[in-house]
Amino acid sequence: MDLFDRTEQARTGVGERAVLVHIDLPDAVGREDLDEFHHLVTSAGVIPEAQLLGKRDRPDPALFIGSGKSEELAALVRESEADVVLFNHSLSPAQERNLERAVKCRVLDRTGLILDIFAQRAATHEGRLQVELAQLRHLSTRLVRGWTHLERQKGGIGLRGPGETQLETDRRLLRDRIRAIEARLEKVRKQRAQGRRARDRSETPLISLVGYTNAGKSTLFNALTTGDVYVADQLFATLDPTLRKVRVPGVGPAILADTVGFIRHLPHRLVQAFRATLEETVNASLLLHVTDSSVDERSDNVAAVEEVLTEIGAEQVPVLHVYNKVDRLGMVPHIERNEEGLPWRVWISAQTGEGFELLFEAIAERLADRWVDRWLRLPPEAGRLRSRLHEAGEVLAEEAATDGGMLLRVHLNRVHFERLLREAGLREDQVRVPDPSVADTDTPSYNPERSHRAG
Repeated sequence: MDLFDRTEQARTGVGERAVLVHIDLPDAVGREDLDEFHHLVTSAGVIPEAQLLGKRDRPDPALFIGSGKSEELAALVRESEADVVLFNHSLSPAQERNLERAVKCRVLDRTGLILDIFAQRAATHEGRLQVELAQLRHLSTRLVRGWTHLERQKGGIGLRGPGETQLETDRRLLRDRIRAIEARLEKVRKQRAQGRRARDRSETPLISLVGYTNAGKSTLFNALTTGDVYVADQLFATLDPTLRKVRVPGVGPAILADTVGFIRHLPHRLVQAFRATLEETVNASLLLHVTDSSVDERSDNVAAVEEVLTEIGAEQVPVLHVYNKVDRLGMVPHIERNEEGLPWRVWISAQTGEGFELLFEAIAERLADRWVDRWLRLPPEAGRLRSRLHEAGEVLAEEAATDGGMLLRVHLNRVHFERLLREAGLREDQVRVPDPSVADTDTPSYNPERSHRAG
């Protein structure tokens, strides 16, 4: 049996019986939520047979729960005939090893459980690579547990003399495999970078959905894009990133990205492994931070997501908070604005579609500084500029002026607009019409009621 077969066996199997362990600790930073733990367990396909609860001032260095609780746990494992013990806490390799000896059963901590869910959800080649990388990094600190009987160097006829122990062999295999996966993921990052450069050239904004796991991001994504992303009442139902083109009223074409959900105390090694995926978040024009408004701990969930955004370097990306599932609260969809008058929170229901027009309105306002939406007066000699605007599909309406020029209503990306003006040798103040009434005064033939939509 090679190293990677043992890795697969270490995963929690679907349908296995488990004893759950949750200890209340005074440290608020390290405290975990029991209801969320149950949701994690069921999302992994495990059957919870029993649970052990308790309180401690601090974890026991050797057994985390102490010797007395360890004996109680061993009795629960025997009575329930459990296959695995799941801890709602992070355990050190020594604590896992000592607990397994005490309860005569496999022990997994919170990180191991999340890794198992990730392994079940990964559907794309990239997703599977990222999960395997996270698993191997996690396993590398726990190798000694499986090889205590092979600490000595290999012996026997033809095998005597200098050599490496089985543990050293496994560590070397792990290092080689981790390097190979990192090299393949680096190619993925370069491919993503090429895609981003193409989007930058077309000035298409990237809107990325982020949020706590099970907040309704994929439901919202499907509703906005008529996509088919997997949706379920499970934690980490979406693991692989999905990008779709969407047309936002008042903005035009945009790319909408659905990303993996975050969770409280998300292990650092998972964040590192999924950095290629999360780059879509770092490079976004706007983040839609989706929050389940119907849960009591929504403020804690928002804080957990913001912590991960800071860790990946996305804290400077503009954020619009989308409070989802207002239908469960009996609340009317609405927009909350900040001190500057910009949309800050939008309350909607992705399930029923209530508040979508408010969401589009808020997105358009937050991206307004990236777009030009106004009337222009083009001189007769600017025919090439007019043609370029029509070719780009950016002309909404136009009317002939009395001096032979044209009045155009345009909506386009500001970068694109400024580039077209430079190519035509014009400045914005030379072509801008402050208000249709001004145009009407300067050009008597102009009538906004008669202006037609450009085809």
